[in-house]
Amino acid sequence: MERRHIGSLEVSAVGLGCNNFGRRIDASASAGVVHAALDAGVNFFDTADVYGDTLSEEFLGRALAGRREQAIVATKFGLPVDAQRRGAKPDYVRCAVEDSLRRLRTDRIDLYQLHNPDPDTPIADTLEALDGLVRAGKVREIGCSNFSAVQLRQAQQAVQAGAACFVSVQNEYSLLRRQAEAELLPECACGGVAFLPYFPLASGLLSGRIRRGEAPPAGSRFEPGGWGVRVYTDANLAKVEALRQFAASRGHSLLELAFSWLLAHHSLASVIAGATTAAQVRANAAAWSWKLDAEELAEIDRLTGA
Repeated sequence: MERRHIGSLEVSAVGLGCNNFGRRIDASASAGVVHAALDAGVNFFDTADVYGDTLSEEFLGRALAGRREQAIVATKFGLPVDAQRRGAKPDYVRCAVEDSLRRLRTDRIDLYQLHNPDPDTPIADTLEALDGLVRAGKVREIGCSNFSAVQLRQAQQAVQAGAACFVSVQNEYSLLRRQAEAELLPECACGGVAFLPYFPLASGLLSGRIRRGEAPPAGSRFEPGGWGVRVYTDANLAKVEALRQFAASRGHSLLELAFSWLLAHHSLASVIAGATTAAQVRANAAAWSWKLDAEELAEIDRLTGA
């Protein structure tokens, strides 16, 4: 599989999002997904301390036993684990990393990401603490998530000379959710910051399993209260059908289109997609290689109204 860079890290063009671990699948099923990913050429695993009420990190750590050197492990901190463990104050950053290292059963985190901006903590203070973790060898690179272009720029300006800076930003981005194009992607391109899209399949709408005129699967994210309700609109379903037909006319699936379109953007380092089965992760791993040309990209823009 193609490799791209996040700072000094060399990662697979398709990564595995581990937010299902401990929430939708147990330790055994999680291990099966991780091993299938490694066998398919995926080396980038993205989790967070809050996923699965901390079980995601634990299950990933167990699954990588004996294969840790094959993996680039990314995790996040900052969202509330409980009433006390939250935010980005330096003392908490130093505690949070120790908790994640223990759960992941590893001596270093390859990419340690601030999950959300913390309005109560100056970003310079957080960056100083993160730099200390890099200097101590507990973290290799640092990144952020859910930052605006302005917040990213402010963070980079707050870095002391010679200190660690954010090498990645992880925000929502897909064929149906393109807000990052206005300011954040250009900011990443100018600053050499890798972009990591989450929800690359628009909460599953671009997976190929959802069709216009059919009820969403029971228990899916598109039922009331689910994550996908905001994208499950008539307008988006019409776009999905048009994109499906576009991909089929060129001998590809909608899934392949969703991944390959993202990877046509050079600032993107890895498409992080979740999976609950080995079959899903193998399909994701195989979906990256369609090289879209300028004419195809322009037609996609037309179909999505971009």
